[in-house]
Amino acid sequence: MYNHILISTDGSELAQRGVDHGLMLAKNLGSKVTVITVTEPYPLNSPATMASWSEAQQRHADDLAKASASRIGPSFEAVHASHGSPAEAIVANAAKHACDLIVMASHGRRGVGRLLVGSQTAEVVHYSKVPVLVVR
Repeated sequence: MYNHILISTDGSELAQRGVDHGLMLAKNLGSKVTVITVTEPYPLNSPATMASWSEAQQRHADDLAKASASRIGPSFEAVHASHGSPAEAIVANAAKHACDLIVMASHGRRGVGRLLVGSQTAEVVHYSKVPVLVVR
């Protein structure tokens, strides 16, 4: 059914529910998994070099994915994207890696809370050309 699943995480407890759900689905379906972590672009006022910043962000992405996958089992590729819009990076990476499903968590905010905070999940659902499984 789904051959390649892209799972999004920011390292939060909420996102972890999405990661666990996506990894379990992948295990049951025998699907390939790519776990993506999107961070803000390199801050110009950072004392770190751009190379060390990128390396640290990629290590962080790898660590987030490994912690879950080691418990659940499927093999995966960890991807780090540096982008001002996480939603755009997620949709672009789903296309780049030929994923046929995106799995991500959502707070489920509505009304003013959603307007103030914004919803990366809603943007992914809106712009994605592949199905999006939202875990709450």
